[in-house]
Amino acid sequence: MPVTHIQKNPEALTLTVTSDFAVPVRRLWDAYADPRQLEKFWGPPTYPATFTRHDLSPGGRSEYRMTGPNGEHAGGYWEFLSVEEGRFFEVIDGFADEQGRPNDQLPAGRMTFSFEETATGSRLTMVQHFHSPEDMETLLEMGQAEGIEAALGQADAVLADLRSFASGREVEIQILSDTQVRASRIIRGSVEQVWQAHHDPELLRRWLLGPDGWVMTEATAAQQTGETYRYAWEPGVGVEGEPFALTGELKEIQPPHREVSTETMEGVDGPPTLNEQTLTPVEGGTLLTVVITYADAQMRDMILGTGMAEGMEASYARLEAEVLG
Repeated sequence: MPVTHIQKNPEALTLTVTSDFAVPVRRLWDAYADPRQLEKFWGPPTYPATFTRHDLSPGGRSEYRMTGPNGEHAGGYWEFLSVEEGRFFEVIDGFADEQGRPNDQLPAGRMTFSFEETATGSRLTMVQHFHSPEDMETLLEMGQAEGIEAALGQADAVLADLRSFASGREVEIQILSDTQVRASRIIRGSVEQVWQAHHDPELLRRWLLGPDGWVMTEATAAQQTGETYRYAWEPGVGVEGEPFALTGELKEIQPPHREVSTETMEGVDGPPTLNEQTLTPVEGGTLLTVVITYADAQMRDMILGTGMAEGMEASYARLEAEVLG
């Protein structure tokens, strides 16, 4: 078991959990930066977690739900107060309702995560700071210490799995719920480079093309909240297909880590999707994550069936080759 020490300090109102791992600090950090990995060990074995948002950056936020053996859900969130890449982050850690909103009926507290190198690998020190003796008693009676220990007991297997989360892999699509999917890929470039490639019209025309042979005829990017964007394509010479365009409104932007926008295909009836894109630095480049929310499962499955993953992969591979070198 990686947990080596648990200390409950009623005077200081803290719970400290120390864990040691036989991997470099960077590998351990990336397991917390990547929601695909984090959700494999954040919840206890009988309550696995699903992260529907994970922004490991100052001012960012994470939202997750843990699903019990009978399908019951327990929600949680992190609000990131500070982040020092590869070394430390601090969050407000709390419970959430079914809509992801803070559950004020249960205590929230401050939690710090410190990563350091050791002679045999790396060490993680987690410290939960409680607001009051009553909050500490409530959460410990709910089994917080035992839950953390059980959850971290799964981390070694995740850390040993290098191939599943390494750079060079194609776009991975995961179904999160009836209405949400997550697309993930590591792009070989810095966060700033990948962000710029998504907002510079000239760069967009070089890589955001989908399958080979298509031409981007318009790249009007949105740069500020409330602005609209429009991207249009047409088939090149000898390529079959009909011209089409995507448009939407920029709802939220936090350069260079996160942006949220709606998306609609022109001429197609139906509600827009909501696309939440996050860029996170990891070993090998930038982890690009897009959580897409659809109106219903039917719409989700219809769009997945169009070859969305293949089109995304072709574009991201072109981004690496032609824009980032």
